[in-house]
Amino acid sequence: MTYKETLDWLFVQLPIYQEQGVSAFSGKLDSIRLFAAHLDHPDKKFKSIHVGGTNGKGSSSHMLASILHEAGYKVGLYTSPHLKDFRERIRINGTPVGKNFVIDFVERNRPFFEANQLSFFEMTVGMAFYYFAKEKVDIAIIEVGLGGRLDSTNIIRPEVSLITNIGFDHMELLGDTLPKITSEKAGIIKKDIPVVISEYQEEVAEIYRIIALEHHAKIVFASEELSLDYKTSLLGNYQTKNVKGVVAALRELKAFNVEEKHIELGLQRIVENTGLMGRWQVLQQKPTVVCDTAHNSEGLTLVMEQIQQQQFKVLHIVLGTLKGKNMEGILPLFPKHARYYFCCPKIPRGLDTKILSEEAAKFGLQGEIHASVNKALKEALKHASEDDIIYVGGSTFTVAEVI
Repeated sequence: MTYKETLDWLFVQLPIYQEQGVSAFSGKLDSIRLFAAHLDHPDKKFKSIHVGGTNGKGSSSHMLASILHEAGYKVGLYTSPHLKDFRERIRINGTPVGKNFVIDFVERNRPFFEANQLSFFEMTVGMAFYYFAKEKVDIAIIEVGLGGRLDSTNIIRPEVSLITNIGFDHMELLGDTLPKITSEKAGIIKKDIPVVISEYQEEVAEIYRIIALEHHAKIVFASEELSLDYKTSLLGNYQTKNVKGVVAALRELKAFNVEEKHIELGLQRIVENTGLMGRWQVLQQKPTVVCDTAHNSEGLTLVMEQIQQQQFKVLHIVLGTLKGKNMEGILPLFPKHARYYFCCPKIPRGLDTKILSEEAAKFGLQGEIHASVNKALKEALKHASEDDIIYVGGSTFTVAEVI
């Protein structure tokens, strides 16, 4: 198969949570364990840091990879979802996995995939682990896909676990209260492995303490214990919490030599070192066009605060989201004074533009409906003056179409 044919097979034939939602979530680790055994347990052949949480886990994973890269290590990085190309999910020192490796891996393991009905995510996790083991990385940063306890990445035994924060997302799978969601996210805490919590949240802190105690795991609340002033190349004041968690995690990492200069340089070269996209990313100036992948209430609250700190005449918002989102929790966060351009990302779970527009109107958000994300952005650019800001967001998939 060609690379395109391989991806088509991966995406179309097997369930993928980002496309299908709940039906693609298996909720158990049996299949990934079986696959790992089939691959001769690559998960046991490299050291790792496991990164979970609701918001900030992607940025934190890239920060860790960049800093360890600056410290001279060969660093694997596994993240999801991708924005433009599947290979963004699996990188070593910023370089995506090769197309031929993807093709060969799928071709060689296809009979196993078909016989065992693996999910898209299980296949991808197995591919990443096999690649990192084969390439003999010094350490790999592994981002949790969804939840924690039953996420396919949770077969690793990391050097450190990092949990960024807890918010209301994927409630249909993880629970409808913060304590329930915390119990799932804290499922990556393992016996005798230190765990760092980036952001202290009073209502769930005790749950972390109890689970850590049960596992004899040292627990560090980074926001309570660290006073830092590092600059980062990632725009957005909300990254401060992530930085604290990252630095605290590195302090718990034994047998790796990470100095202050590596932290400083790593935080300033995140995009260059890892290829990170979609976090308060400025696409152009005059007018300023910025995009961000925040898509739940906690993430969007921070992004809306960031927008209000900018200087602009008129705010234009290109907004597209997915089915199943809690509109009552998200839409009130958006400012009424902005001009809206409603659209739908090109995936099956994209929320119909007319429904989005009607829901938005209930909260005083007024705008026009557009046939695609790019047509919405084009219209916003047509109406914006040089002193305006255009924000593109609402979903990772909305952002992916404009980057």
